Amino acid sequence: MTAVLPSAPVFVAERPSAPGLCGFLEVGLRSYAEGCDSSPVPYLEGWYVDADARLGGVGRALVQAAEAWASAAGYTEMASDTELSNVASQQAHQALGYEEVERSVSFRKQLP
Repeated sequence: MTAVLPSAPVFVAERPSAPGLCGFLEVGLRSYAEGCDSSPVPYLEGWYVDADARLGGVGRALVQAAEAWASAAGYTEMASDTELSNVASQQAHQALGYEEVERSVSFRKQLP
């Protein structure tokens, strides 16, 4: 079981030349994350950049801000995940120094 602990930040990226946001990153604190030795572990729960702002460093800046927050708070690891079919996200994680530690298939069952 993975628990998400409270008190974790959300980072946003503002558009440089127009009002509004072009991306966000939400960090959670999980009691367990695959491949990690510490607990709790800061976890990239949600990471999104608008299509027109991608490949311009916005996503990298968001992740670096989250990592700086985690490091300043005394955490020694950061974790994340993505769907098996989301190759672009996998490549983005790898470009930022994240290593793949596991692949999984998720299940659900509707209860009465």
